[in-house]
Amino acid sequence: MMQKLDQVPMGKPSRNVLAMFVGLLFLLGAIGSLHVAANAYDTIMGFHASLFTGFFLLAVIWIAKAAQDGATERGYMDKVIKYGTVASVFWGVVGFIVGLVIALQLAFPMLNFDTSFINFGRLRPLHTSAVIFAFGGNILIASSLYVVQRTCNARLFGGNLAWLVFWGYQFFIVLAATAYLMGGTQGKEYAEPEWYIDIWLTIVWVAYLVVFLGTLIKRKEPHIYVANWFYLAFIVTIAMLHLINNLAVPVSIYSSHSVMYFSGVQDALIQWWYGHNAVGFFLTAGFLGIMYYFVPKRVERPVYSYRLSIVHFWSLIFLYIWAGPHHLHYTALPDWAQTLGMAFSVMLWMPSWGGMINGLMTLSGAWDKLRTDPVVRMLVVSIAFYGMSTFEGPVMSIKAVNSLSHYTDWTIGHVHSGALGWVGMVSFGAIYCLVPWLWGRKRLYSDKLVEWHFWLATIGIVFYIAAMWPAGIYQGLMWRAYDALGFLEYSFVESVAMAHPYFMIRALGGGLFMLGSLVMAYNVYRTIRGDERIGEYGDDAQTVAAE
Repeated sequence: MMQKLDQVPMGKPSRNVLAMFVGLLFLLGAIGSLHVAANAYDTIMGFHASLFTGFFLLAVIWIAKAAQDGATERGYMDKVIKYGTVASVFWGVVGFIVGLVIALQLAFPMLNFDTSFINFGRLRPLHTSAVIFAFGGNILIASSLYVVQRTCNARLFGGNLAWLVFWGYQFFIVLAATAYLMGGTQGKEYAEPEWYIDIWLTIVWVAYLVVFLGTLIKRKEPHIYVANWFYLAFIVTIAMLHLINNLAVPVSIYSSHSVMYFSGVQDALIQWWYGHNAVGFFLTAGFLGIMYYFVPKRVERPVYSYRLSIVHFWSLIFLYIWAGPHHLHYTALPDWAQTLGMAFSVMLWMPSWGGMINGLMTLSGAWDKLRTDPVVRMLVVSIAFYGMSTFEGPVMSIKAVNSLSHYTDWTIGHVHSGALGWVGMVSFGAIYCLVPWLWGRKRLYSDKLVEWHFWLATIGIVFYIAAMWPAGIYQGLMWRAYDALGFLEYSFVESVAMAHPYFMIRALGGGLFMLGSLVMAYNVYRTIRGDERIGEYGDDAQTVAAE
């Protein structure tokens, strides 16, 4: 399946006519954006239109320079993957730092400093978007472009279109982040950016689909490896979810505000059809693509059961799409729809555990690598958290359990056991694999630093979820407690005071996890620079330049 880079056929260079056409489109975009900036109704639109103008002009310059140079990267297109890997590390550190800040703000409200830009209400969507879409999205894009080339024995389709995907996605992140800090939001969970940012993301995502699907179509290998199935399902389904959930009518082309197409209970159902499947396909299917490539590759063993991986795929994507209504138990949503969501959520347990078993059993005959390779340990722990989270989720979707857990910090603990334990750990494992492979290093700069990262992250997650689980259960019990006269026994403020020690423990756990990401960033930097630590398991460690 794998060939040397110099054996891969070269792609045809982009024609000058096509480059001129694309450059003209960007130039027209710059002119239009400048016009909007000059006539904007509000500060956010004026600022973002100015950013669009600068981005489009830089794109025109880049296209002109690329056409003039005429240079084409030989073999697989790995340069854009290098950029994506580094971007993932950077945005991960940013997102984790912001998460620590808002955790401290909940424990110590004075840290909001009575300011608008850095209060909890604005930093919270910044944190979720940074860790999910910036950190997670970049490693998904980078790893998928790496995997699809190797498993298809083909260069990326579309030439420089992959660069539009990368830089366009970074620009989307900047637009979303600055909008949150300025108070711009359409008020939809995991879908906060306003209408024009949504349109830009749609363009970038379609380009991503074209690059990935085009590479699959022109593959030299007759078989499509299962990791590509999960990646493709993630790309296609997220596109569908994004388009439908973000249907809106702009107030004006000069305004950042819009009116959502759906309203009332229909809007709630569409939102959580989107919200839960953003978890199902962005945070699950996409990262399962990472698991199905990087775990077998790292332990040098085939997937335990390829048949099970196919059953896992089809059952997962069929069942997940129906589970969203479990977020709306005991609301105005019809009871049959709530029950339908609960039933499909419970059924999801089995295919999810099938995937977990498949990932763990891939280590058959290679369990010793858990002792000798900290990256394998990180990948295996991520699979364990995947199994735990995909059991806890179906349990919490049951109406009787949900009546206690909903709106409490139990849900926060559940989300972060999946986000930090599953998504975070498998992403770290993929990064530790990709960096030496992409930069041609024999190994990471330091396996000891990977060990430190592993234990800081794992202990941090344990502190986090061990604090949020009891805090959430206490909250649920306090909110449903009545006295003999039928009045609420506890005020909401009393439940907040009860949770304060748990909030501090949560912040401690988040701080450890964030510290681990800084260790990773340093390790990645030294590896990319070419430093190699010799004898780190001996008495003294020396640093020499790598060959």
